[in-house]
Amino acid sequence: MDYPPFHLTEPKQRLSSVVFASPHSARTYPAEFLNQSILDPLTIRSSEDAFVHELIDSAPEFGVPLLVAGVPRAYVDLNRSPDELDPALIQGAVRRGQNPRVASGLGVIPRVVSNGRAIYARKLTMGEVRSRIDRYWRPYHDAVQRLLESAHLTFGQAILVDCHSMPHEAMDGAVRTRGRAPDIVLGDRFGAAADGEIVDRIEAAFAAAGLRVARNAPFAGAYVAQAYGRPSRHQHAVQIEIDRKLYMDERRIRPNSDFEAFRTVMRGVVAEITAIGQDRMPLAAE
Repeated sequence: MDYPPFHLTEPKQRLSSVVFASPHSARTYPAEFLNQSILDPLTIRSSEDAFVHELIDSAPEFGVPLLVAGVPRAYVDLNRSPDELDPALIQGAVRRGQNPRVASGLGVIPRVVSNGRAIYARKLTMGEVRSRIDRYWRPYHDAVQRLLESAHLTFGQAILVDCHSMPHEAMDGAVRTRGRAPDIVLGDRFGAAADGEIVDRIEAAFAAAGLRVARNAPFAGAYVAQAYGRPSRHQHAVQIEIDRKLYMDERRIRPNSDFEAFRTVMRGVVAEITAIGQDRMPLAAE
């Protein structure tokens, strides 16, 4: 069975230059992949940004598109370069310099899920890997590029809001405010991926909702922020990491009792972020 590379929900009318995306929340696992894996069905889901697309599914109501991956991160990681190939997993792959993500098993085709648990008992062929990249990675990124180009053409700028979740334990070593770890981490690659004023306003939207926000530590943004963040060209990319404890049972990978309340909070944040992209007038009116 072939799965769609992405799901795109367009607004009835485009009202903002913002594009929301969730590259890691898919939970449709191809049967051939499950047959290859040595992990049980729950463990293999541990690297999902589970339910993130549901937290931001109000985006089209506010006049912006929502792009969601069609296949899960453990199968192909859309927040990695297609050149991040892991020689420890892929036959014929050549190590290219020092890449800590690839070395830890988290290349474009991951070797492990969370806590370093191996996915496969054997290596993959280069043909298997290229097939996944061509069928899923490239169409997803083609869609991202089209959405950003459309926003730029209409509004004179584009703002990609790339939404993820982070394990609560990842916050153990995070910088704390008054003894408390952040709920949200914004990644703009230390200013290289987005204009500071845009990031300030995104931070303000979360803060106004009562959430604690940090920037770039421990997550500064990976391939998506690096590839699409071009502030000098009025194209901005901001990675958002949400503490999973706020809305889900991490061990069972289920929404927790706070899920709907937090989803309502996120609806308000989505509305505020969307408003940021309404500030520039369409080029046709300038």
